[in-house]
Amino acid sequence: MHFSKPVRTGLAVGGALAAVLAITYPISLGALGEFLVKAEQPARADIAVVLAGDYSGNRITKAGELVRQGYVSKVLVSGPKGFYGYAESDLAVPFVVKKAYPAEWFIPFPLDADSTREEAEIIVGELRRRNVHTFLIVTSDYHSRRAGSIFRNLAGGLEFRVVAAPDKSFRAEEWWKTRPGQKQFALEWMKTIATWIGL
Repeated sequence: MHFSKPVRTGLAVGGALAAVLAITYPISLGALGEFLVKAEQPARADIAVVLAGDYSGNRITKAGELVRQGYVSKVLVSGPKGFYGYAESDLAVPFVVKKAYPAEWFIPFPLDADSTREEAEIIVGELRRRNVHTFLIVTSDYHSRRAGSIFRNLAGGLEFRVVAAPDKSFRAEEWWKTRPGQKQFALEWMKTIATWIGL
């Protein structure tokens, strides 16, 4: 079969592009996953705040480690209601106590919130009521950029750092290799875009 010169050129360019994509797509996909992660090293603070939405216990366990390491002395545990009649914090604190972290380190904070923004508004108000000046936000790594952005818009006058808790269902550099990673990536990107456009 003979092709004209423009067709041959087009096929060559298309083939080259396909080869480049085949080689570089893990880098591009990894960059999209890594964009979601924007966390910092912990520093001494008045309190840590565990954000809701982690059903595996990684966030509250990470907060327990921060107390044990001397970064904070107390942890405020956000707890939206609705888990079979329980607030999330009512389930999270007993979970971490079973892992040998003292119950007195944790302050359950039941609240009514349907989004990270609503949760942040309530938490910032509570931190001001408690006369907190510095705090650590503890959340999943994939949630760290969005959570930090939301709190920066609401926590004027308060200093904070976002500390990431690893999540076994999501690895930024290879999220596309597992079904849970794909789902977490898609959901967090949808929420990130919704935050950008004010939804």
